[in-house]
Amino acid sequence: MTPAFEELQRLLKGLPGVGYRSAERIALNLLVEKPARLPELVRALEQAAKSVRRCERCGNLAEEKLCAICGDERRSAAQVCVVETVPDLVAVERSGAYRGQYHVLHGKLSPIHGVGPEDLNLASLVARLKSGGVEELILALSNDVEGEATCHYLTEQAAGMKLRITRIGFGLPSGAGVVYADAVTLKSAMEGRREYS
Repeated sequence: MTPAFEELQRLLKGLPGVGYRSAERIALNLLVEKPARLPELVRALEQAAKSVRRCERCGNLAEEKLCAICGDERRSAAQVCVVETVPDLVAVERSGAYRGQYHVLHGKLSPIHGVGPEDLNLASLVARLKSGGVEELILALSNDVEGEATCHYLTEQAAGMKLRITRIGFGLPSGAGVVYADAVTLKSAMEGRREYS
């Protein structure tokens, strides 16, 4: 193969969920089998890089200051569901069981991997809670050690605030991520949330 092909394959392999063979197939598809799609893909990547950013309020994907969910006045601002990643938000949203707002942390606390509170989207969440209007904080984080540590940290940050803190968990297997649960399981988890202490 050529150096340019190998560089493309190396970059594709660096994407999440793309291994050596998948990267090779994608590169061959774009360069040999369907080269007409390549300029369209490049344009879409460039456009997304210019216009997609984090929502100023919750951290979701947005093209304006606020994402579509934060900008939707029909959604309850009294409930904020905290998730680790944007795919987790999408998974909860797909369940159809929740009509409040979200806050995306973009990770979870993990001292072993060098991820501390300053590395997550936590400061804006604390400011959001202090500004008032939030009555329930729903913790929809992974059911693992880091997820539980993050939940504990959040409850400490919310200490003294008049706020109901709940944790989803019913229906989610231990050690599993929210993004891997099906819609029915997530709906059960949202409906079966409990007080977190």
